Amino acid sequence: MAVQQCQKRGTAVAAVPFARAARELELKPREFELAVQLGLVRTFTAGPGGRRRIAREEIDRHMGAPGFPETLRTRVWVVGTSEGAELMGISPARFGRLARAGCFAPVRFYVNRYRAVVWHYLATDLVDFADASPELLTGRTPAALRDALEEREDRRARGWRARRLDQLLALTDDPWERAAATASVLGPEQLADAVPDPYERARVSELRPELSAVRADTQLVRAVVERVTLATDPGEIAWYREQLTAALARARAACPVTGPEGRRVEAAVTEEPSALEEPSASEVRPAREARPEPEPAVGLRALWGRLRGRR
Repeated sequence: MAVQQCQKRGTAVAAVPFARAARELELKPREFELAVQLGLVRTFTAGPGGRRRIAREEIDRHMGAPGFPETLRTRVWVVGTSEGAELMGISPARFGRLARAGCFAPVRFYVNRYRAVVWHYLATDLVDFADASPELLTGRTPAALRDALEEREDRRARGWRARRLDQLLALTDDPWERAAATASVLGPEQLADAVPDPYERARVSELRPELSAVRADTQLVRAVVERVTLATDPGEIAWYREQLTAALARARAACPVTGPEGRRVEAAVTEEPSALEEPSASEVRPAREARPEPEPAVGLRALWGRLRGRR
């Protein structure tokens, strides 16, 4: 299949579709999807409809890197609770407490047949956390962490939202797309309140990305997915609304939305958001990236050394 020639910032580049890029990089579809989300495999928008492609040089860069393909696959290795606990050498119960406290953020999730959320984590996130906080892996749980677990809600969904939003914002410099990404964690009522102008709201809704690719075939599953993708805590909602207000001001200044009569929505003067505290995904997690499921012949503890030496 011929490689397409696309325009990237005014320069013709060889563009490769996602499916072919995944095959050449020796990644499974979900591994490749995660590599793109994490920014490990860089993409660009090309052709009608704004479809994203991979530059030929980007694939060649990875294929020419030392240790290919295992080095790349190691960086997108995802583990669940049991495997993560075994990798870190702790009990699943302790692993669960650390995850709920927000010590490391999940990178993806799915809803099982019992309509429970099952979280997955990057193995390198766990290694980074273990290296930075070995005192939390043994002995009694520190009093400060116990208090945080008792006083705060489960932080896993919140950490996932922060991380996913960081990924979406990294994909675009367009101010309206960035505003729409920020709005993606707000429910319909919060969005209507935060974006009262109907023409602006229509623009934001049109550009609003899907946070999760989890299939919601029933209303019950849809409700479970929404509990992960939409902010519900008043403090978190207020923080994202503040971010959205600032993003809308920048979007109006760059390209105002006009109504049927040509009416413009004037850019409001706004300060950069700073009053409310909400950690970004990079602050919620100690992370970077990770690898797919290990081959059966390779033990988890042996892979620990591989992960620690990945830099």
